[in-house]
Amino acid sequence: MSESYAKRAAELDAADELASVRARFVLDDVVYLDGNSLGALPRSVPGRVEDVVRRQWGSLRIRSWDESGWWTAPERIGDRIAPLVGAAAGQTVVGDSTSVNLFKALVGAVRLAGEGRDEILVDATTFPTDGYIAASAARLTGCTLRPVAPDEVPGAVGPRTAVVLLNHVDYRTGRLYDLPSLTAAVHAAGALVVWDLCHSAGALPVGLDEHGVDLAVGCTYKYLNGGPGSPAFLYIRRDLQARFDSPLPGWNSHADPFGMTPDFSPAPGALRGRVGTPDILSMLALEAALEVWDDVSVSAVRAKSLALTDFFLECVAAYVPQGAVESVTPSAHADRGSQVALRCQGADAVMRSLIERGVVGDFRAPDVLRFGFTPLYVGFGDVERAARVLAEVLAGEPAGAPV
Repeated sequence: MSESYAKRAAELDAADELASVRARFVLDDVVYLDGNSLGALPRSVPGRVEDVVRRQWGSLRIRSWDESGWWTAPERIGDRIAPLVGAAAGQTVVGDSTSVNLFKALVGAVRLAGEGRDEILVDATTFPTDGYIAASAARLTGCTLRPVAPDEVPGAVGPRTAVVLLNHVDYRTGRLYDLPSLTAAVHAAGALVVWDLCHSAGALPVGLDEHGVDLAVGCTYKYLNGGPGSPAFLYIRRDLQARFDSPLPGWNSHADPFGMTPDFSPAPGALRGRVGTPDILSMLALEAALEVWDDVSVSAVRAKSLALTDFFLECVAAYVPQGAVESVTPSAHADRGSQVALRCQGADAVMRSLIERGVVGDFRAPDVLRFGFTPLYVGFGDVERAARVLAEVLAGEPAGAPV
């Protein structure tokens, strides 16, 4: 049986229009399906970081703020990310962590909503940090925090709602939520929406401008491959920028940063989303990493992502004994991100065994195996091998035993 699927995998890889992009990454013989936690290293990054350290910092030193473009990096790199999330230039700025940007976005949204709106709705299934930040933002702004399942948002949002915080893709199950319809429902109630794009940016089309999203945040170390702890991004829709009142004003978001005046005057546009001195080493490593997107379309990435996850589920169904695992990722393409989550007994130990055999995914308590599919460097042969090794592990077979 495995031979027929291996043959199909080879045929799919031969026809893959993104197959050549794999060579832009530093990879080995491990099947790496954890790009939804940390993307692989693009080959362009080490040389760029060495240049930043040795020449820009080592030789030019402080001159690099101007001569090497350090000062404009947050908005320049933001504009590089913008088309990957469906945004025009001038609305995205890079810097700080996702959590910090989320805090800016939520408090800023409450201030934009105005008087009489004293409620924040938060995705009840959200990544825990988002919930922590939302709770803190609610306390600081005097709002009530109400957890709501994403599907229930249209019926829950009302005249008191200031902002709704939603995750585009559920980090555990890989479920993709309907950004256009949920955004429209929030706007119909006169509220604003903040989308967390951590598990969708670089994996599928987002359409921030097309769908009128107010604010969005996202990390860059997953599908954008920016490196561990690489700075996050903040999107502020153009028509909101003049009224966006950041709760973290800093000298880098000042209209005259070198004026050193005691009073704060916000910079124009998305620049007011900046705070302090940017982390240049991580920032410029991210900029180099984004070069892998040259000549790559998000629509092609999405098509391959769906093909990869379809093939993985098919191989799992063929190789793994019925009832040994259960997919908690939606089967419908419209509801699926770029990962597959499988529930099974002893999932923690199963994942450790998979990693020992060269298939790297991750585990989420209490019983979920997560496999992230980054179409830029994951192939169909990787998918077939991962399913085959999973079957070996669940069957208790020694490493290398045929299925």
